[in-house]
Amino acid sequence: MFSIRHKVPCRDVMDEVTFKSDTVLSDVHLLLPNSSHLMKRLNGVGQPVFISKFRILQNCDEKDSSVGSPIRERDEADASDVPRDEDGDLDVVRRPRNGTCHRDAVCPVIISQSTMILSGQDEDLEEGDGACDIIRIEHTMATTLEDVGKQVWRGALLLADFILSQVNLFKGATVLELGAGTGLSSIVMGMVAKTVYCTDVGVDLLSMCQKNVKLNEKHFEPQESEIRVRQLDWLADDFCTDPDSEFCWTEAEIADLHDNTAFVIAADVCYDDDLTDGLFRTLYRITSNLRSPSITYLSLEKRLNFTLRHMDVSCEAYDHFRHCLDQLEQMTDGKMKITVEAVKSSFPQFFQYERVEQLELWKVTAERL
Repeated sequence: MFSIRHKVPCRDVMDEVTFKSDTVLSDVHLLLPNSSHLMKRLNGVGQPVFISKFRILQNCDEKDSSVGSPIRERDEADASDVPRDEDGDLDVVRRPRNGTCHRDAVCPVIISQSTMILSGQDEDLEEGDGACDIIRIEHTMATTLEDVGKQVWRGALLLADFILSQVNLFKGATVLELGAGTGLSSIVMGMVAKTVYCTDVGVDLLSMCQKNVKLNEKHFEPQESEIRVRQLDWLADDFCTDPDSEFCWTEAEIADLHDNTAFVIAADVCYDDDLTDGLFRTLYRITSNLRSPSITYLSLEKRLNFTLRHMDVSCEAYDHFRHCLDQLEQMTDGKMKITVEAVKSSFPQFFQYERVEQLELWKVTAERL
């Protein structure tokens, strides 16, 4: 899970809160410790919209390295600083039961901040405090199932870790992201790739994604990398080229996608069976029209749920994903050769989150016969 600091007007002295979350699919949305977390506005349906800061745990001068500083190494280095009792056990500082601070309820209930943050001085500090390793993402904390793309999921962070651990692989490439959501994975990919087509569906979501790209322009080399936010509906049969649509494709972009795309990425997009079917149809349609062989990386979290139908813990969305993955690999159409393999998550961790064993990364290689 993440931890977070959030700017909430209250009193001059705020109490410390570990976290409390209200989510749809997974409790992953409390972000980095020791960083501000600003509720910016309400979106069209009245949900709070936040801007969170994700710190990349590596030296800013090591951008051309394929290996950064894994979080586990830092944890070991800082272990001696963790307070312990006389028996050597962790001495956890707990929040007092009877707090005196009262604040308006915001969904979810989040965080504390110091007097310095309340005064706005954090904005002055962040520019001088390793700003090159901070990614800012506008997102919501909780949504209906239809709007889950407006949240940040652990699968996106796992995929972002993999991208930063394979800089030489993606350097200078043209990449397509399916179901980009807030755009976190595309933004990280944009730090190394030449062109990233960051796609999803829905004007509200795509507008949020476009804002996030704008917020992180400093990470992209001028004239050398570009992120293009475009609409791509998995339930449609083709690209949106309607000029009246804000996020439509041009014919030149479609041609560039087909001629140059080497990688396709997607993170935590398999939570609904119909959409999963649409994802794999779209993936096959696009990769079969690419000029060169392609590699797709699919990141997801296997979420276990108790269902009344089975009266047991199951993971139906994941099971359907694996079924579609098997079908894709076994397809014999005489046009494509597709191979599927699991990627071990032993690569360095660049973002602070809990890399649970349910997180998986899959590699799909597609080439014409």
